[in-house]
Amino acid sequence: MDAESLLKAGDLDGCLAALTERVRRDPADPKLRIFLFQVLAVRGDWKRALNQLAVLGEMHAGALGMVATYRSAIQCEALRADVFAGKRTPVVLGDPTPWIASLVEVLRMRAAEQHDAATELRDRAFEQAAETPGTLDGESFAWIADGDTRLGPVLEVIVDGRYAWAPFERIASLDISPPADLRDTVWAPVDITWSNGGQSVGFIPTRYAGTESAGDAGLLLARRTEWIEIAPGDFAGRGQRMLMTDAGEHALLDVRALHFASADAVPESHDG
Repeated sequence: MDAESLLKAGDLDGCLAALTERVRRDPADPKLRIFLFQVLAVRGDWKRALNQLAVLGEMHAGALGMVATYRSAIQCEALRADVFAGKRTPVVLGDPTPWIASLVEVLRMRAAEQHDAATELRDRAFEQAAETPGTLDGESFAWIADGDTRLGPVLEVIVDGRYAWAPFERIASLDISPPADLRDTVWAPVDITWSNGGQSVGFIPTRYAGTESAGDAGLLLARRTEWIEIAPGDFAGRGQRMLMTDAGEHALLDVRALHFASADAVPESHDG
């Protein structure tokens, strides 16, 4: 089977082996380099993915824009991992409020296995967050949250080459591009309109942090989601991101448009 067929079948190891052999035979083909970069990114092999981007940039000047964009996205993954490990504080888009700081502190408390206190603090933070009614692909909802309870009313984004947290209450609309290439299973392109009318182009990480260590093709390729109970009633996701509303569950790659009924904060950047 060729690399494309192996990928479709979910055999990432076989796909990588077949693709590596094709690149060895035809090292100057930029399309093969792009494919290889994407497979490595799906596997979470960030160092080798960066190496392929570097080679691609040297051999094909027309790819420099893509190289710069995805180099930044990969670099953001290291910060992202540290945030969920409770080691670093994310950039917050918008005027920081106490409940967002509480969610960051919850991650530190989880890392220290202070689970009961972390759950109490998380619950208080969720109570303080504003409700965010709107529509998802035309369907009305009264509230929306990430299914991962470490995030809840916060959306992870990569904007201007930086990893950040964007509270849903700071967002006016999200227009998410339909998946068109393998890399979209790692970073979903999005157009963001902020509550003050400003606009940004960036990515939403398609998969939950830590998915790259799962070793499961269905999770790595964002074909499914699984939940790990990290404390009673507290769930961390792996695989494709899921958005929850009072109307149901929504896989990120199936969502095209989110419009919020009201939001009034200016999306300025703040480091915790």
